[in-house]
Amino acid sequence: MRHYEIIFMVHPDHSEQIANMIENYSSLITSAKGHIYRLEDWGRRQLAYPINKLHKAYYVLLNIEAPQKVIEKLEKILDLNDIVIRSIIIRVKQPITEASPMFKAKDERRDRREDFNEVNANSDTLDYE
Repeated sequence: MRHYEIIFMVHPDHSEQIANMIENYSSLITSAKGHIYRLEDWGRRQLAYPINKLHKAYYVLLNIEAPQKVIEKLEKILDLNDIVIRSIIIRVKQPITEASPMFKAKDERRDRREDFNEVNANSDTLDYE
C-alpha cells in the first residue's frame, strides 16, 4: 500500500455535512485495511481567488495509507460530489504524522486568543481620571 495526502474543499453552505463525509471516507479507508495517519479540519478559510463565485471554502486534509482501488474510489466520489469544490490526491513517499503549518498556525492563533481573554478576565476595569 502507498501513502497519500488528500485535500478537499467543501462549499461553505454545506459545512454541517463535513463530519459525515469524513466519517464515510474514513470507514472506506479502514474497511480496506488502510490507515489514517493524520486528519485535519482546517475549517472555513478565505480562497486566494473566487471559485464558482465563492470566496470561502471549508478545508479538510487527510494523510492515509490505502490500496490503489480505494484511492480510485475516493477520487471518483470526490469528483462526483457536488458540494466538493476542489480536491487533490497526491502520492507521498512516507506517512506524514506531524501537524501541518496551516493547522499549527490555527492552534497558535487559538492560544493567543485564550491568553488575551485570560488577561482581560483577570484585569480590573480601568479608571479614567
